[in-house]
Amino acid sequence: MTAELLASPAAAGAFGVMDATLTGRGRPRQGPGGIRPPAPPAQAPAHVAMVRPHRFTVNLATAADNAYQRAAVETPDAARLAYEQSSRLAEALAAAGVGVSLFDDEHGLSPDSVFPNNWFTTHPAGQVVLCPMYAQNRRQERRGDVVEHLRAAFQVSQVVDLSAAEEAGQFLEGTGAVVIDHAGGLAYGCRSHRLSQELFQHYCRLLGLEPVLFDAADAAGKPVFHTNIMLSVGENVVLIGSELIRDPAQRAAVLERLRESGRTVVELTETQIRGFAGNALQLTGDDGPVLAMSITARAVLRPDQAEAIRRSSQILSADVSTIEASGGSVRCMLAGIHLPPR
Repeated sequence: MTAELLASPAAAGAFGVMDATLTGRGRPRQGPGGIRPPAPPAQAPAHVAMVRPHRFTVNLATAADNAYQRAAVETPDAARLAYEQSSRLAEALAAAGVGVSLFDDEHGLSPDSVFPNNWFTTHPAGQVVLCPMYAQNRRQERRGDVVEHLRAAFQVSQVVDLSAAEEAGQFLEGTGAVVIDHAGGLAYGCRSHRLSQELFQHYCRLLGLEPVLFDAADAAGKPVFHTNIMLSVGENVVLIGSELIRDPAQRAAVLERLRESGRTVVELTETQIRGFAGNALQLTGDDGPVLAMSITARAVLRPDQAEAIRRSSQILSADVSTIEASGGSVRCMLAGIHLPPR
């Protein structure tokens, strides 16, 4: 199930070319005498990839299993706002010292192209994994130019293409479906249409990760469609909507694994999860850890929760409210780059 993904003329024409790499006050950079600075922590990447949409709209094909989507958004105002909001998020991350590789989706062949973390994952040993997508209209998001950029800018040892699993009806939507503890060698995943158990276990074997599989659902009994909606594992802080794990034994087991890591565990309510408080990503900026989340998410945090986060991480919040209509927030917009730097 291993193959090289090559950029095709059709793909390049559909999506355009990379717009820019924002280097965040000099990232990637070299120290005095050309010596590279220390690598960032494995769990909080210093670089992300983003896709800026030009024709954003809510994806009707994903509404059936995504309880966090809102009604369809009409263009052109929504498209303009989504473009501006993704641009401002990229600029804010760069200003904090996080490297950003920013790509454009000019033609809008997939409504959810703004969420690149679902179609590929990266790993500290140099692997890039191309992931199978549940909705057919999202499969066009896989881009050869993004993979070639990763090859040029980072050390890529292997590209593993799992996308053929789509033909067998198996899916694993990247770091939407799987929340990885790179430092602890664990992969957390909740069962859904977007995470097939057999493929999840295969993914973990390929990468040397221990799977932690559980079930999660909202108060109405609808399964949580993506694990990263309710769980964020950073270098030193965890956000989790543990009450969505309805089985007490499963909930206790997941919380035990998280607490064993020594991280600060911030438990969120289901209401806060609906406000995207769990859909956050800890990154490494020039001044240390940065927890990126939306202003929607920041607004639903209690003061004690925000203080618990701030003890170990700056909070960076941005307005992505138009994009949140699609059922994803800041974390979904950021594909963390865990590859070794060149």
